Amino acid sequence: MTRQSRTATSNDVNVLLPRIVFLLTALALVLFGLVMVFSAGTMETIERETAPFYFLRKQLIAVAIGVVLAILLWKVIPSSWFNTKFASIAVVAIVALFIILTRVAGDEYNGARRWILIAGFSFQISEFAKIAFAIMGAYILDRYRSGEFSFKDTVVWAFVGLLIPIGFLYVFQSDLGTTLIIGVGLLSVLWIGEVPTKWFALIVLGLVIFALIAVFGTGYRSNRFNILSDPWNDGDGGYGAGYQIIHSYYALAEGGVTGVGLGNSHEKFQYLPEAETDFIFAVIGEELGLIGTTLVIVLFLVFLWAGMRICRSATTGFDAMLSGSLVIMIVAQAFLNIACVIGLLPTTGKPLPFISSGGSSMIATLIMVGLILGVSNGSDKSKVYEKRRDDLRVIRAR
Repeated sequence: MTRQSRTATSNDVNVLLPRIVFLLTALALVLFGLVMVFSAGTMETIERETAPFYFLRKQLIAVAIGVVLAILLWKVIPSSWFNTKFASIAVVAIVALFIILTRVAGDEYNGARRWILIAGFSFQISEFAKIAFAIMGAYILDRYRSGEFSFKDTVVWAFVGLLIPIGFLYVFQSDLGTTLIIGVGLLSVLWIGEVPTKWFALIVLGLVIFALIAVFGTGYRSNRFNILSDPWNDGDGGYGAGYQIIHSYYALAEGGVTGVGLGNSHEKFQYLPEAETDFIFAVIGEELGLIGTTLVIVLFLVFLWAGMRICRSATTGFDAMLSGSLVIMIVAQAFLNIACVIGLLPTTGKPLPFISSGGSSMIATLIMVGLILGVSNGSDKSKVYEKRRDDLRVIRAR
């Protein structure tokens, strides 16, 4: 095998294999989610007296919209377009505007005003905020690394473009879960951007302190932590704040290793609240058992591996920071949801990406997938340049 063919083969493996695995894993999670949304939501449709395919139809619409947007970001809009002053400001400004609009005219559900109705569809802007802040974070650090921003410029941009709008999100929507996921995404940007260890550690410490104050400085959040140790002792004999996690335990215990069979869940009969959304993992555990839940976890780990391989093959610092932060945010939210369902963490109200019922979550997650695949396009271009370099021949004078 010649040097040229060896290089081409190596590049094909480094670029094409992670992309194929990434695509197949995302597709598997989406299809699995559609099946589970239909199964988990059947009893809710009966309660609402709607068509049995109500939740599945809504999820299919969200998937269709998300796939179209993902393809546009993969094939049409280059990732470099987002590495501009206009794009980074625009996406954060739009998100900040909708956060304010949601506060003023949003719909309230379960005591939280996080949804806004647009053209007959209800959107949760916090799901899209994660993307906007990842773009802004990668843009700021990329400019600092290139020398275009001074340290002072970087601090000002971070304060105005990140801290203030994230503060709006947390204060106006009281959404600690999304705020922490965004924090994980920005930490990923700093990690991939090779920020000095002392600064990285200082920022991590700040995020931990904020999380502790937010949790234990608020009565209902600290109460959720107290209930985790004994949800049956919630002051109402297990029918108060501990009710949801108790029935999640029942679902997981009933499923055992192999499950009771697809569609045969007992807890989804109006016993387990939010069975088709936040607690769909418990229904998976009941119907498909430990085998089904382990499969979901393995798929997310493979998704993480493939996404980080795409991140490593990125040709620019911005692309690497953006793709890596998006992959890590998706997987971090997945494991946050799973940790809540199995009782390791208190309920946060965050859906399981790709799988939970919810149009905003599905569309936003598929947009992230499109952006990550868009980054892999640049890796293809670098492969072409390397092939051209390998074709060069040195001509020696005789």
